[in-house]
Amino acid sequence: MQSSTGKTRVAVIFGGQSAEHDVSCRSAASVLRYLDRGRYEVLPIRISRAGVWEIGRDTGTGAEFPPQPMRSGSLIVALGVLRTVDVAFPVMHGPFGEDGTLQAVLVAAGVRYVGSGVLASATAMDKQFTKTIVAAEGIAVADGVVLRAGDDDVTPADRERLGLPVFVKPARSGSSVGVTRVDDWSGLQQAIALARKHDTKVLVEAAVAGREVDVAVLQHPDGTLEAGPALEIKHGAAFFDFDAKYTAGAADFVIPADLRPDQRGLLAETAILAFRALGCAGLLRVDCFLTENGVVLNEVNTLPGLTELSQFPQIWRAAGRSYPELLDLLLSAAR
Repeated sequence: MQSSTGKTRVAVIFGGQSAEHDVSCRSAASVLRYLDRGRYEVLPIRISRAGVWEIGRDTGTGAEFPPQPMRSGSLIVALGVLRTVDVAFPVMHGPFGEDGTLQAVLVAAGVRYVGSGVLASATAMDKQFTKTIVAAEGIAVADGVVLRAGDDDVTPADRERLGLPVFVKPARSGSSVGVTRVDDWSGLQQAIALARKHDTKVLVEAAVAGREVDVAVLQHPDGTLEAGPALEIKHGAAFFDFDAKYTAGAADFVIPADLRPDQRGLLAETAILAFRALGCAGLLRVDCFLTENGVVLNEVNTLPGLTELSQFPQIWRAAGRSYPELLDLLLSAAR
């Protein structure tokens, strides 16, 4: 279905109530800038930190929101707005956007959208569930302990098994928000407290010695899956934390990574297997450690960063696909 102008009406939805609100807005700014207005009629929708849906105006390269934007006072009104578009592009990271919540709203509205469905989004957002599912398919993952509400320590036996350092992280958060590297067990309680600010479920994971490599997966409209060239992350931080991710010059991306053919093949095979095992759709970024013994999956992102300088677009640019072409493909594969 197309608008009276013959263009496809696209709702670009961004912002949200998670700690990744600003990251989402940065990603959306790139999407709004590069969407081809010759093909698309764009409706910007920003969700405030308070959960208010704000309807903006497309400027041709971005979005403009008046001082008192038109606000949807209820979910019913928001659904009405969404039903006027042909396809939605959720540019949302973290809880309420990447975890199936927004996807459920879009399903209720009967709107096609970019990316994974409700179940795959919710499952992939939870690092514990992700690890359980991919491990059942034979993919290696880091050893770890799950701390649920009321669990505030790691047993001596688990400490012995995991060793140091360990990484303490919220189970359902992204962009390394709330993640701490613990080099001494005396710092464990503080790290758990920080992670608990973002999630009641916390993971304590053993460190994995290896090269940090990302693989991007795209699903074409016919269902074919394609893995892009592997990207190696090089940085000087203790780990690839929020600052290293979003501070200009703090990290270097090497694309394609300097790998043997067998390593490239194993990484691509692992990423596509994870995509299928989790039931994903459209796109996925798979973050791995390449160790002496093979590939260890760290985590996955069903809606990875989409600024023009983020890993996912850079990987496909290295493969010869421009940012506007990438957006076209993602929208054409929406369902």
